[in-house]
Amino acid sequence: MRVAVMHGPGDVRVEDRPEPTILAPTDAIIRVAASCICGSDLWPYWGVEPLDQPRRMGHEYAGIVEEVGSAVTTVKPGQFVVGSFFASDNTCEICRAGYHSSCIHREAAAPDGAQAERMRVPLADGTLVVTPDLPSDDLIPSLLAASDVLGTGWFGAVAAGAGPGKTVAVVGDGAVGLLGILAAKQLGAERIIAMSRHQPRQRLAIEYGATDIVEERGDAGVKLVKDLTDGLGAHSVIEAVGTQESMMQAIRATRPGGHVGYVGVNHNVSLPGEELFFSHVNLHGGHAPVRRFLPDLIDRIWNRQINPGRVFDLGLPLDEAAAGYQAMDQRRAIKVLLRTEPVPANR
Repeated sequence: MRVAVMHGPGDVRVEDRPEPTILAPTDAIIRVAASCICGSDLWPYWGVEPLDQPRRMGHEYAGIVEEVGSAVTTVKPGQFVVGSFFASDNTCEICRAGYHSSCIHREAAAPDGAQAERMRVPLADGTLVVTPDLPSDDLIPSLLAASDVLGTGWFGAVAAGAGPGKTVAVVGDGAVGLLGILAAKQLGAERIIAMSRHQPRQRLAIEYGATDIVEERGDAGVKLVKDLTDGLGAHSVIEAVGTQESMMQAIRATRPGGHVGYVGVNHNVSLPGEELFFSHVNLHGGHAPVRRFLPDLIDRIWNRQINPGRVFDLGLPLDEAAAGYQAMDQRRAIKVLLRTEPVPANR
């Protein structure tokens, strides 16, 4: 089968590799309808995250079940499924508390990559969620978004306490930040401040529910957020980048008693203890428990209440994955969707 493999910084190749097979009775094999390139995939592409050996890429996926292990009971061949980037059993105490990405049996949901024609998913019963039927082709981008960036943006909004009467600021205008805006709107936020300096992303932010745009970063951006909130700061701030600058921008843009939901993949962030102590800002976040939100998100997508698939502004065949990485690296695309083959028509 064909799969995208990163050999080093800037070096992505689509290669032939062996087909995945059932290794444990809890596994499932999926024929991938669509996968995509994540912002976190760019860290090794840039050389910031070292690679010890060639890595099969991708952790976002949606597709049709082809085969299941003998212990799998909740999904069956022929069904269309969406799963999260961590496999979880959905039964342990941590999963029941809603933190599937810290499941006591957690493992990578795409151990051999998802930017591929087929993939193996461990712990299939607890990881995969079945859609009501085979989806129409136009729903696939949104269902794919649910597997990571929508679920992550949603967790960021929940962790930040977004809700009715709240002002929400969003640091980061990538796919996660934009879908954090969508989530905040769906959760009832009264005002949403998008911190973005890129016009195409600003337009999508407004489409998703942003009421204000702040282009400045760092302390200048914090000042403008406070100017918009009577000097207090936002009730809720979603941090969707993961750098030192973005985290401090998020904390300083939050009012005392407010909440930061941080979901940007952390890269060498160090928090100043004394400043945090006197800020009265609540921090909550981490790798998103996407599985917690998938049933609700799939329902909203299926009933066309939301269209998170709009974040995919470039679609390419899997064999052109290298061009997709280049487009995201050069910020010519917000997020790149990789297609393998069409889903059969609804039965």
